[in-house]
Amino acid sequence: MWLILIVLFIMLFLNFPIMIVLLVPALLMILFFTPNIDMAMFGQVMTSSIESYVLLAIPMFIFAADILVEGKTANRLLDFVKDMFGHIRGGTGIVAAATSTMFGSVSGSSQATIAAIGKPMRKRALEYGYKDSHITGLIINSAGIAILIPPSIVMIYYGMLTGTSVGDLFIAGIIPGLIIFLSFSLWEFFIAIKKDIPVEPKASWRQRWYSFKNAILTFGFPILILGGIYTGMFSPTEAAAFSVLYAALLELIIFRSIKIKDIYRIAISTGTVTSIVFILLAVGGVFSWIISYLRVPQILTETVLSSNPSQLEILFIMSLFFLVSCMFVDSLVAIAILTPIFFPIAVTAGIHPVAIGILITMQATLGTVTPPFGVNIFTACAIFKKPYLEVVKGVIPYIIIFVVINILLICFPEIIMIYQNILGLSEGGS
Repeated sequence: MWLILIVLFIMLFLNFPIMIVLLVPALLMILFFTPNIDMAMFGQVMTSSIESYVLLAIPMFIFAADILVEGKTANRLLDFVKDMFGHIRGGTGIVAAATSTMFGSVSGSSQATIAAIGKPMRKRALEYGYKDSHITGLIINSAGIAILIPPSIVMIYYGMLTGTSVGDLFIAGIIPGLIIFLSFSLWEFFIAIKKDIPVEPKASWRQRWYSFKNAILTFGFPILILGGIYTGMFSPTEAAAFSVLYAALLELIIFRSIKIKDIYRIAISTGTVTSIVFILLAVGGVFSWIISYLRVPQILTETVLSSNPSQLEILFIMSLFFLVSCMFVDSLVAIAILTPIFFPIAVTAGIHPVAIGILITMQATLGTVTPPFGVNIFTACAIFKKPYLEVVKGVIPYIIIFVVINILLICFPEIIMIYQNILGLSEGGS
């Protein structure tokens, strides 16, 4: 098993396609440890890994995000937040963090958030005296909040793998996401005082009302998704379908920022991204299946729990594995490989499945913004046309904030479960 893991990491560092990196070790495990298994099972497991009805939400949320990025939703949100908060100390940075968080609750994609918010926000911040590395680092890390704020593809996949309520995961992710946003805002406030960064002109109440009216319809996305799920009107998958319809109505009919002919081009782009995601899910499903078939989780559970580790120790070990993995590979791949291993151990130790899911999502969020291979960093390099080392310079303070909050949630997972008290839910969720 150690030899197979070594082969996996060697292939990873040699830049083999992720699909091959997962397929080859899975095939080796079948050949070495289960030679009597019919190889037809291999294809059947790949197919069954992407048959779940819940996974239909993924392409639809991607499609909705692509429509919004093409349209004017991001600019309307940006103008509203600027008029409300731009005049306070550190307001430009707070606006960047707030707009990224709000757009994340609309799109569910950190890369889409950078693409939609990044250019106009960076240009505005540079005009008000911000260093390029500062505002770029803030945008990269604020966009990561989109993975925690629903809708979240990571949460959907985790929920499908473990049978955890996606609705509960969506609700539980809001509190950690807001904690990160507020922490970023406090940092921007203090850094603006220290560096005496100019503030933006204060908008009149008339202008604020105008911006609010322009942006109010975009607030329908979180209401539609979360409200619809928790009132029982529709499932998370149906909520994803409604989000596509809502995005199309906004951008085609109300805002008129795109045309019917643009939908085909957007759909082609969505289809390309979706195909990549589902190939990874299929091969990740095979890897997870063979690990489960060989009883690796049970063996590890017996080994780990025999030494009576505390919940805290289990959460730290689990989080470290997920964080390191998400720094090097796509978060969905890391979840496919590691969740079947650590989930039974954590649940057996008495940790709530929703808390486990949010902590895993937190590691996925950190992985997108952490050098050397954070996907948000490379996205920013491409969008801002800046070299890697120049972009990386500004991310360190925000990663430190991320890590501190991450440790806080690991030490006190009860913070994640506060949503149950707020909504009056039972221990088992809705």
